Amino acid sequence: MRPYFEKMTEFGRELNEGQIKSTEENVKNIRSVEAEIREEVEKVKNAGFPEEKINARGQMTVWQRLRYLVDPGTWCPLHTIYNPEDNKEGTTNVIDGLGKISGKWAVIIGFDNKVMAGAWLPGQYENILRATDLSKRLNIPLVWLVNCSGVSLTNQEKFYGDRRGGGTAFFRHAELETLGIPVLAGIYGTNPAGGGYQGISPTILFAHKNCNIAVGGGGILSGMSPKGQFDVEGAEALIAAAKQFKADPPGSVKVHHDSTGFFRYVYEEETGVLDGLKDYMKDMPAYNPKFFRVADPKPPKFSSEDLYRLVPYNQKQMYDFDEVLARLTDNSEHMEFRPGYGPEIYTGLCKIDGYLVGCIGNRQGWLGENYPEYADYPGIGGKLYRQGLIKMNEFVTLCGRDRVPVVWFQDTSGIDVGDIAEKAELLGLGQSLIYSIQQTDVPMMLVVLRKGSAAAHYVMGGPTANRHNSFTLGIPTTEIYVMHGETASAATYSRRLVKEKAAGKPLEPVVDKMNELAQKYYDYSRPAYCAKYGMVDEVVSMSDIRKYMMAFAGAAYQNPKSICPQHHMMLPRIIKG
Repeated sequence: MRPYFEKMTEFGRELNEGQIKSTEENVKNIRSVEAEIREEVEKVKNAGFPEEKINARGQMTVWQRLRYLVDPGTWCPLHTIYNPEDNKEGTTNVIDGLGKISGKWAVIIGFDNKVMAGAWLPGQYENILRATDLSKRLNIPLVWLVNCSGVSLTNQEKFYGDRRGGGTAFFRHAELETLGIPVLAGIYGTNPAGGGYQGISPTILFAHKNCNIAVGGGGILSGMSPKGQFDVEGAEALIAAAKQFKADPPGSVKVHHDSTGFFRYVYEEETGVLDGLKDYMKDMPAYNPKFFRVADPKPPKFSSEDLYRLVPYNQKQMYDFDEVLARLTDNSEHMEFRPGYGPEIYTGLCKIDGYLVGCIGNRQGWLGENYPEYADYPGIGGKLYRQGLIKMNEFVTLCGRDRVPVVWFQDTSGIDVGDIAEKAELLGLGQSLIYSIQQTDVPMMLVVLRKGSAAAHYVMGGPTANRHNSFTLGIPTTEIYVMHGETASAATYSRRLVKEKAAGKPLEPVVDKMNELAQKYYDYSRPAYCAKYGMVDEVVSMSDIRKYMMAFAGAAYQNPKSICPQHHMMLPRIIKG
């Protein structure tokens, strides 16, 4: 298959002086949002005690452990500012992402020991669920840095119970292990009760000499015989017991290494734990990259800095999606699938770091005469029509057949609506696309370039409608909502306007409410808001999109569950015709 992949069709062109001059404001707006995101990230990194105080206790922080553990230049953080319950700490208290350890991709997650010694906080269980899902979807190891003081008892009702509560780590780890996915854990500090969930359920435990894990910590043991109420005598007894268990907490190394054998390894130094993880990661199941690469990795011919000018901050401004993609793919090459059909959608094979991926994205602008073919109105890019939906169904099905991971790029205002569109079967074709995606069983990632709205957000690789979405990226131009705020205001208040007009009442109060709703939609769809409440898994800079695509492709091909030999592939042959 060398003739198909080594040299594919080049696309894209250099920006001219006019484009550069006319997009200065666009660059300014995008960089302003990036600065806001960086500020939010810094708040999370600086939450809790300062690094110096943790180091003075003889401990490394979770950030220092990550820097030591992860191969330089490979860390792709996820869920950094995720905080769906608005915790006053500003964090869910776990830090996670994709990164290489000893040259192998892994999902890495650790408790932030600067904040309440890594305690459970509201929203944390959902964050952990996303990390374990990512490990499952990519079929790569999950690596834990456990340092958890247990449940934040004053908030227990927000995360202890429920189907997706904190205890699901037990079965989530068991699920990964039954699938052959190892869970490695470095254990630090005191990990009672909930902190022990991540401390006992992984596959192999690497322990620091001063760590402990236990069903119940000293605080629980100290208060196991209350009188039904508290008095001074009981308080004195609690004080004495607490001192005892602080000096000798349950579940220490002498119990879980020397007696139970739960800890497979114990290390004198904190870095020794990380070195142990590194050593084991060398032997994790992984194919040599040459097994799946179709060509030598090459950077795009055009600078990623161009993306600041090519993707308009103004949501109503048109642009050329192909030019955006040309800044992301190896050597700015591609093989487009059915270029003359469904013009509102791009589908094609591209190379990312030498690996083959399928790319799907919304094209913008006027779609030419007589399109869509079933209607008497003009088609506009960003909306989905019959041909585009059929093309996406075909393409993802073939990607599944050829075991090619898929990268989606969304900038969609929705699916065509009305009786004409219903007769054209768009409702069924949208659901068919969800079915086609689900039956592929290949990893997918999504980049929301601008608008992710209406059912189109679901059917175009959105995390809500399929199990194969590994993660969703937002960028400074991302907006996610059920419909544009102005449309929502019109839909909500149009009948009220009719009634008020008929009654001879002033329209200004209703208009004010319409503007208020439109502003609310805008505020609740900002990139930082989307990341905080989990609509995207991270907001990244324009220049980092390709980095995450490379991480995704590398992880997806590291140890895939099934293989299509390159010379058995159909997609490149179908494209060639």
